[in-house]
Amino acid sequence: MARRPLTVRLPLTARLLACAALTAAALPALAGEAAAQDRPAAMQPEGQQETPPELEDADPGVPEGPFFWDEIDEALYPQAVEEAPAPPAGTPESPFQIEPPADPNQIAFEADELGYGTSDDTVVASGNVVLRRQDQQLRADEVRWNRSTGAIVATGDIRLVDEGGNVLYTDRLELTDELRAGAMQNMLLVLAQGGRMAARRGERTDDGRVVLIDSAYSPCPVETAEGCAQDPSWRITADRVAYDPATQMIRFRGARLELFGLSLVPLPWMEIRADGQPVSGLVTPDLRISASNGVEVEGGYYWRIARNRELTLKGTAYTQVLPMASARYAALTETGAYQVTGYITSSSRVPIGDAAAIDPASERDLRGYLDANGRFQLSEHWSVTSSIRVTSDRTFLRRYDISRDDRLRSMANVQRIDDDSYLSFAGWATQTLRVDEEQGLVPMALPVIDYRRRVDDPLLGGRVMLQANTMALFRANGQDTQRAFAKAEWSLRRFTPWGQVVELTALARGDAYHSDENLLTGIERYRGETGWQGRGIALGAVDVTYPLIGGFMGGTQVLTPHLQLVATPDIKNLEVPNEDSRAIDLEDTNLFSLNRFPGYDRFEEGMRFTYGFDWRWMAPGWRVDASLGQSYRLTDAPALFPDGTGLTGRTSDITGRLDVRWREFVKYTHRFRVDKDTLAVRRNEWDVAVGTRQTYVEAGYLRLNRDIPLVLEDLRDREEIRLAGRVAFLDHMSLFGSAVINLTDRAEDPGSTSDGFEPLRTRLGIAYEDECIELGLTWRRDTRSTGDAQAGNSFLLRFRLKGIGFD
Repeated sequence: MARRPLTVRLPLTARLLACAALTAAALPALAGEAAAQDRPAAMQPEGQQETPPELEDADPGVPEGPFFWDEIDEALYPQAVEEAPAPPAGTPESPFQIEPPADPNQIAFEADELGYGTSDDTVVASGNVVLRRQDQQLRADEVRWNRSTGAIVATGDIRLVDEGGNVLYTDRLELTDELRAGAMQNMLLVLAQGGRMAARRGERTDDGRVVLIDSAYSPCPVETAEGCAQDPSWRITADRVAYDPATQMIRFRGARLELFGLSLVPLPWMEIRADGQPVSGLVTPDLRISASNGVEVEGGYYWRIARNRELTLKGTAYTQVLPMASARYAALTETGAYQVTGYITSSSRVPIGDAAAIDPASERDLRGYLDANGRFQLSEHWSVTSSIRVTSDRTFLRRYDISRDDRLRSMANVQRIDDDSYLSFAGWATQTLRVDEEQGLVPMALPVIDYRRRVDDPLLGGRVMLQANTMALFRANGQDTQRAFAKAEWSLRRFTPWGQVVELTALARGDAYHSDENLLTGIERYRGETGWQGRGIALGAVDVTYPLIGGFMGGTQVLTPHLQLVATPDIKNLEVPNEDSRAIDLEDTNLFSLNRFPGYDRFEEGMRFTYGFDWRWMAPGWRVDASLGQSYRLTDAPALFPDGTGLTGRTSDITGRLDVRWREFVKYTHRFRVDKDTLAVRRNEWDVAVGTRQTYVEAGYLRLNRDIPLVLEDLRDREEIRLAGRVAFLDHMSLFGSAVINLTDRAEDPGSTSDGFEPLRTRLGIAYEDECIELGLTWRRDTRSTGDAQAGNSFLLRFRLKGIGFD
């Protein structure tokens, strides 16, 4: 006699939790693993944002992978990385529709209908079926479980969230006895990290890997920010794809790269990581054309040695010179991180710099560059920082477009820092790349020792800052100087009943200097006297500010008058060498400084009265800051400052600053200095930026009209303008450009060779960039030749795939 299926109609929210004999017998095999939060759309791959092509390249540094900060956070701030409680099931914040069962070996489910076919011993759940075990969930139109064979088959609109947060969409799915996907067809797998894999058919192997046949993969989103459908910029199609959730590796066989729908590059064997982390592989090549080297093609290989170590090997071929090799190694240790980068080649060069060393004939030589840096935190208070930058000659970096720095600084610094003290042992060495500067006159500083301690004053209140400092400078062909000093500075800050802020300062310092070969310094006022010299410095100062707050034009304004009185006795300044106080100029930043000389070697003497004000106005979307000030010397003694610095006479020039901000769309800064007698503008500097991050224009202008004697090379006048901009269009396209123009002429600087309009460097380019790809073409023109670094045009074609795991 035929048996009819048993059908039980349940409310949509009804749940059976393995409490009936049918459920206990029929569903013990439905099990699963933990699942992460569901992510409905592809996410942008992790990684550092590229520097905009219209900006200069920065020096390479140590890469900061996501795991580095995760480990630091876990070690230093364990409470900050604790997982938040999961939102209740069924809420918009939760990826799950029902709560899990109390027993992790059982299944919670709901359905519109639940039936049992006695003829084939099959349990059938249909209509909005949801099954959940622990943190894994399956949603389907119908689920059938054959009690005799153990086969579980889901059909219809299927959505399966697995233990890794990956979401599987398909129309037919065979499940294992742990609720894992088995055979599937016409499927789409959305990875938790944002990538997507589609295939005609696939299966999950016994070891947990997912194997797909006739598959396509792309990390690119398939929807715009507005929710409209879009095709991925690039994808990889393959005959066979294997995805290992345990290692996050995706391996392709018989693959091809498709770019904007065009099949371009065959990839017989390739592997990447689904989580966007780096993986060993070929580096995307660069193509460049330059006046110095001809056509350049750069390629390389990235080796992911370990989770905390990587090596990149590159080679560049040129049509006009021999190839160049480069390597970069970076590592993260238990105490810090470091990287080492090197370049090497052999090519012709024209020596520049020292007149005696210049040979008009080109010479072939081994050339290269080494750049290494690192930082290590040895303990809570002790750290070590070091950097080495050295090149074979003065034009190598510029010719091969590695860097445009005109000086390379190497250093090492051992520091100890706690709440109230600071100790540093450092050393510095500099290699000059300037055409008109002799390397033998560039100093090396070793050692530089600085110790500071902050203590409370038990008698008068306030605080005392104690400092001891010593430095030794050595030159191969110039003056040697050694300096040591000890300083105590007391400060007390109080508020009056009327709201004024009064700060009292007293300073005492004792210096000792030793120098020899002083006559090798070309500027007499910088030499000092040969041999041992000593001096004492004392200072007393009173600083008063009075913030006044009120309303203005629908916003809030704060007007702060500022008065300062500083007194210092006569000081031995010209008797000691001047190594670090040469670039003096009156600005808004040093108007109220106790010593308006930079560094330690020169100290302003006499008595002076400084007055000015700060003003701030804030309203919704707006902020305006302004400052203006001047100082007056109360003594008739001649000033130590050079003519043209704005501090020579008893009355200083007038200096000020204006900052205007409107939301994040307009930013304007203007710094100026006006001659006290003629009202001529001695310093005129402004910078303005208008626009968004996608479309903007930036401009900057600087004119120094100080008429300082030409012998002071640190204070020469100049005039220049800087322009940059970007225009975005068609969603992902942009045009960009920048220019630096030298406007200095012989009337402003007799040593200048410019005619008053000299474009130094100009760039124009077009770029395409979306969440998955970068394409760009840049034209640059350099107008100055330096040795074998020739002036002329250069072109750079840039191509990068994002989310592929290697650059």
